[in-house]
Amino acid sequence: MKAIIQKQQLLDAIVMVQKAVMQKATLPILEGIYLEAGEQLTLVGNCFDLGIACTADADIREKGAIVIQARMFGEIIRRLPDALISIETANGKVKIECMNTVFDIKGMDAESYPLPPAYQEDTVVTLSQGTFREMIHQTLFAVSQDDNRRIMTGILLETKDGGMSLVALDGFRMAVSRMLLKQNDAMRVVIPGRNMSEILKILNNSEEEVRIVKTGSMVAFEMKNCRIVSKTIDGEFMNYHGYIPTQYETVVVLNRREFEDSLERASLISSDDRRYPVRLHVTGDQMIVFSTAEMGSSKENIGVRNEGGDLQIGFNPKFLIDALKVIPDDNIKLSFNSQIGPAIINPIEGERYLFLILPVRIKA
Repeated sequence: MKAIIQKQQLLDAIVMVQKAVMQKATLPILEGIYLEAGEQLTLVGNCFDLGIACTADADIREKGAIVIQARMFGEIIRRLPDALISIETANGKVKIECMNTVFDIKGMDAESYPLPPAYQEDTVVTLSQGTFREMIHQTLFAVSQDDNRRIMTGILLETKDGGMSLVALDGFRMAVSRMLLKQNDAMRVVIPGRNMSEILKILNNSEEEVRIVKTGSMVAFEMKNCRIVSKTIDGEFMNYHGYIPTQYETVVVLNRREFEDSLERASLISSDDRRYPVRLHVTGDQMIVFSTAEMGSSKENIGVRNEGGDLQIGFNPKFLIDALKVIPDDNIKLSFNSQIGPAIINPIEGERYLFLILPVRIKA
């Protein structure tokens, strides 16, 4: 094969597919990137749980395919001058040329590379990359890191009744992000959080479309020059609707940034948020944020609009801060049904997102 391509185009494709390349594998070929010169130059990375294929425009002089060790290939291209790069194979070797620089490196047999499987489209939904990117950003932080509860290490992607939801929970908090769809197709899959983290890095914040395709035990994400195939997690995701209270005793409206900054300051005097939670005291149109630890204490008043009764309740401040950081709105609604029930964070209008945080016991 022989292909000539601009450095930045090639480097962008390498960075994308490297996300699916195994760092340490029993077979060396699994640590490689598959290159194929056809109508375009195609690059593929695959670790079986996640496969990524990217295409780039190139001057194809001779068709063919080869596998190159991913880390070395990426470092070589990254350090070449910003100019045209020639990639040519012969007798199992790869010749990389750019201006006055020439590399000759060993390649691997492309026929031995496990390409991501072809698939049929069972269910398809389409939305903008920017919207999907924001939805992942709003839920990824709540994915469980406990592999003993495997279903909770993923994000539920559910579409029904003209809407789509992403849901993540870890036993202490839950994040839900919602949007309306133009389609009514039903889909329900749980995608590994690690894979969603890599997908988030590839999506751009634009109106360009991403097609989400459910196919058997896999789900694919198709974009203009990139296709991502992820395995799904088997099992039944929790009935998360049952965790959300239907009535509230205390509902306050407050400035998101002011609340976040106050919690950040309250966290400064303690390095152990689990042992020393923050205490929220809602009284009238004030919310008092208390923090007490071995090193000292803090107290701060925040103005709120209180639409219910007074309340005292404690939380791990990190869990509140994590949710507040992914909210784009200036003002939010914070709801409680008791001092032992969860806090619910919603937009003032609509149902675009919901965050549930369980309280912690506080000393009297």
